[in-house]
Amino acid sequence: MPISAIIFFISSLGETNRIPFDLPEAESELVAGYNVEYSGSGFVLFYIAEYLNIILFSVLFVCLFLGGWFCFFGFFSFICFSLKVLFLLFFFIILRASLPRFRYDQLMFICWQVLFPISIGNMLYVFCFFFFLSF
Repeated sequence: MPISAIIFFISSLGETNRIPFDLPEAESELVAGYNVEYSGSGFVLFYIAEYLNIILFSVLFVCLFLGGWFCFFGFFSFICFSLKVLFLLFFFIILRASLPRFRYDQLMFICWQVLFPISIGNMLYVFCFFFFLSF
C-alpha cells in the first residue's frame, strides 16, 4: 500500500511538528515561538519528547509498511528493524534540512484538497479490490 504509506508519512510529519509543518514554532519567527517559555530542564524535556515522538512514528511506519521485524537472514531481525527505523529518522532529519515551511492556507489546501480525497479514493479502491476478490 504505497499510497497509504505516503499519506501516513506526510501526516506523521505534520503530527510531529517538523518542517514543513512546524506551524506552532513559526508563529513568532523572531524568538522561535514557544521555545522562549522554556529554560533548563523544561527545555530538555520538551525536546526529548519531540524526538521520542519522531522515533515513535518511525517505529509505527516500520511496523505498518516496511515489514517490521522481517528480515531475509533470520538471525538479524533486530538489526534489520533498527536499520529501518534509523533510515526513517535520517529521512526526517534530511526533510527538515531541505524543505521550507508551509503557510496555514497551504497546509489546509494540502490536507483537505489533496490528502483527504486521495485517502478516500485509496480506501474505496482497497474496499472494492477486496470485495470483488472475495467472489
